[in-house]
Amino acid sequence: MRIGLAGLGRIGAFHAETLLALPEVEELVVTDARPEVAAAVVQRLQEAYPTKGVHLAPSAEELLAQQPEGVVVATSTGEHGGWVRRCLAAGVPVFCEKPVAADLAETIELAALAAGSEVPVHVGFQRRLDAGYRRARESVASGELGFVHTIRANTHDQDAPPAAFIATSGGIFRDCSVHDVDAVRFVTGSEVARVYATGANKGEPYIREAGDVDTGAALLTLEDDTLVLMSTTRHNGAGHDVRMEVMGERGTIAVGLDHSLAARSAEPDVAFPHGPQKWSFMERFQPAYEAELAAFLEVAAGTRPSPCTVADALEAFRVAEACEISRHEGRPVGLAEIPTTTSVRTSA
Repeated sequence: MRIGLAGLGRIGAFHAETLLALPEVEELVVTDARPEVAAAVVQRLQEAYPTKGVHLAPSAEELLAQQPEGVVVATSTGEHGGWVRRCLAAGVPVFCEKPVAADLAETIELAALAAGSEVPVHVGFQRRLDAGYRRARESVASGELGFVHTIRANTHDQDAPPAAFIATSGGIFRDCSVHDVDAVRFVTGSEVARVYATGANKGEPYIREAGDVDTGAALLTLEDDTLVLMSTTRHNGAGHDVRMEVMGERGTIAVGLDHSLAARSAEPDVAFPHGPQKWSFMERFQPAYEAELAAFLEVAAGTRPSPCTVADALEAFRVAEACEISRHEGRPVGLAEIPTTTSVRTSA
């Protein structure tokens, strides 16, 4: 297969390596807004994968002119929507890192556009392809846990992103917690009815100056009355800590509870966890990233549906939007307050 890749920053370069390691990918056509970065990455990839074709396209138009069988979008957030539109217009299946757009209005617009197209779009919420989250989903769907009453979900980063990223991130709930929101929807099969969120700052002053918080918490009530306790922070020096606990009447299942857990026990004679910790989201989710790009090749080949549609991304974004409104206004926010489109259907 010939695959296009737009964006060669940290995650884009990571995706390039992952794609070239997949046997189905014979050629990779890449583009980036920074010519010097693109040239350096292409040279490195050509040396590392001499049996694969790695080509540089100076622009989006020239990349699409190479007639790729699918395009992976890993550019800056502001460019995501434009790439999705180009690919839909060209009839090329597209994988787009989350979010598909920087704001709710454009996300709604893209969801409607994708719903009216036969071209598949796969949005990069990689936890849907993580073995632990998939096992948790199975335990809920099978009734293994009985009825689920409480979920704890957290994303705790080791270090805060740079100030330039924070300034354009959209806030901690839209940027970070949105992963937990999508995972909750994926695991439970239920939608969020209302949220109550708050946040605080104890770390980098530039986060406060940007109007954001470095630590956030939210209580989500699902439509089936399951309660979700969600937390996120930019300052977790013990390591990168992403977990979910799903509690039911018959038992509890935990995602991310292994020896890499970024915590230590205060109990005497307890050796768990013995490490080593994981220090970044790419390290924590490397198998899931590999699985999601392998899945996208199947989507592009027409052999499986998208694991995460633009409609799914819209629903997660709406919840994150409600959390930001709740944080700013200090009140519960019902999802009925957040605009959507009634014609958009989410994936099974």
